[in-house]
Amino acid sequence: MVLSGDDGAELAPDVDALYREHGRTVLRWVMRLGGPGIDAEDAVHDVFVVAKRRLGAFDGPGKVTTWLFRTTEKVVQAARRKQRLRRWLSLSGEPGAAGISTSNPTPGDALDRRRDVEIVYRILDRLPARQRQILILFEMEEMATEEIGELMGAKGSTVRVWLFRARARFLAEHQRLFSGKDEGP
Repeated sequence: MVLSGDDGAELAPDVDALYREHGRTVLRWVMRLGGPGIDAEDAVHDVFVVAKRRLGAFDGPGKVTTWLFRTTEKVVQAARRKQRLRRWLSLSGEPGAAGISTSNPTPGDALDRRRDVEIVYRILDRLPARQRQILILFEMEEMATEEIGELMGAKGSTVRVWLFRARARFLAEHQRLFSGKDEGP
């Protein structure tokens, strides 16, 4: 992305301004895409480190938000791989909190909420990456299919088909998990 001043002269990319404008959105994407246990602040930091390094090279016809989403997606995937590896190697004993807070829940409510979030993300972890992302963006981020299409480089009608398939797969995985035939991760 090449930024230009009032006189039309090119300026260096301003990552600070980019962070101020899109930091909260990127944090929300990281928390939703990453699920419980991901260090959201570190992942957001990593996204903007990549932005600082590569923003000058961004000159595509797309939006900066599309570019940021794709960068966020790759950073979160790497963080989730690292998280799974640590769990597998038993370097990290217990999964982290969901990162989604409520106002003064009772301890029982907090426990129920945490279990529900863990179940949802356990099912989401069984889905292919695109189906997982579609469900998170549509259901949790409450984005329209056209907006998701812009972020993912697809038509709105294609996103609706992906969403239909993702919901069906989510339900199938939910049934498999609670029918006692749980052979997945």
